[in-house]
Amino acid sequence: MTGRSALPPPGQTQAREMAPEMAREPAWTTAWVRGYASLFGHRDGAGDIVRPGAFARSLARQTPLPMLWQHDPCEPIGMWTGLCEDRRGLQVLGRLNLGVARAREAAVLIGTGDLSGLSIGFKARRAQRDRAGRQLIDIDLWEISLVTFPQVNGARAQLLAPPSGGLTNTSRRPA
Repeated sequence: MTGRSALPPPGQTQAREMAPEMAREPAWTTAWVRGYASLFGHRDGAGDIVRPGAFARSLARQTPLPMLWQHDPCEPIGMWTGLCEDRRGLQVLGRLNLGVARAREAAVLIGTGDLSGLSIGFKARRAQRDRAGRQLIDIDLWEISLVTFPQVNGARAQLLAPPSGGLTNTSRRPA
């Protein structure tokens, strides 16, 4: 990713907190991932285009979202603790739980560049049909997965260096 990030670096909080606050953890138990889970104005492989503001309802809930492996609900690998809509799309910050074998594998794959895809699991609450698919106006976001083949090519993640301390659960609503 290039440019300024709307999310704070790990270890810093934003004005709005998600409950409950995470306890400080040793750096070796977690790895941090940041990226874009969805991009506005890009038609995905299913024919959907997400519009700006579509995640507002989900962001207002201020609860962490499950991080899954390849959209498999039987393979949770962490939690997304920071979500923010910016001009580009839905920017996310998440914690891989390295106590889970698949999360350790994911951290290695992301760190080496062998895997970087992100994909959202959602229900469309409001959409408009167009010739090639749907314009998604209001989305109920259920989960965000690390995937091999993202529906939107630019939906990518990168591994961050572990923070020196913990991270407070945060969410920022669109300005």
